[in-house]
Amino acid sequence: MTTENFQLNGQVAMVTGCNTGLGQGMALALAQAGADIVGVNLSDPADTRVAIEATGRRFWDIRANLSDASCLQDVIQQALGHAGKINILVNNAGIIRRNDAIDFSEKDWDDVVNLNLKTTFFLAQAAVKQFIKQGKGGKIINVASMLSFQGGVRVPSYTASKSGVMGVTRAMANEWAAHGVNVNAIAPGYMATDNATALRADAARNAAILERIPANRWGLPSDLAGPVVFLASKASDYVNGYTLAVDGGWLAR
Repeated sequence: MTTENFQLNGQVAMVTGCNTGLGQGMALALAQAGADIVGVNLSDPADTRVAIEATGRRFWDIRANLSDASCLQDVIQQALGHAGKINILVNNAGIIRRNDAIDFSEKDWDDVVNLNLKTTFFLAQAAVKQFIKQGKGGKIINVASMLSFQGGVRVPSYTASKSGVMGVTRAMANEWAAHGVNVNAIAPGYMATDNATALRADAARNAAILERIPANRWGLPSDLAGPVVFLASKASDYVNGYTLAVDGGWLAR
């Protein structure tokens, strides 16, 4: 085993939801490892483009509303038009809605599940068809959550969607390993991103969270750099169907 097994030179990675936060951090890490990046976002990923191009890698910008699964094949075709191939997919785009389970609306349920779970599956399906055409395998990395393992509070649709991500990651791995495709997931712990702004602003809740994290801090997008590069590289060729928690030790408590 050498560091060459972690290099992504000549690879093209599609990363959804990479305009900010964890997606931006993972896209940058993949670029630093040598991959060119296709970013799929609803809004302008200007900062991400600047950071990736500063590494000397290429960045292609695709705009799409991934809540509508009918756009996914077009997203793949646009990526191929830009880069000519896709070797890695990072299914990061997602949303969260908060309300008591007893009052949770059908719209908030559908919005979250459609993007976080349905799109994750069908974009992976579209990508793996391309991997098979290319004949060189590929890597799919889904983004799960601590709530793939736990129930959470006031986020029933998010919990359902992220539990589903962990399950469907296993299901896809079972079927697609024969094609040389690895499907794994990363489950971030409590991360200092926009999704957690309300929690971090609540002094009591913030203190309770930090008290349980052995690392005694919120995670940062950079904490996902090593895991995403590992799962995207040859170093993980015999890792399949696994959800890797990156949580500062939260689940160990």
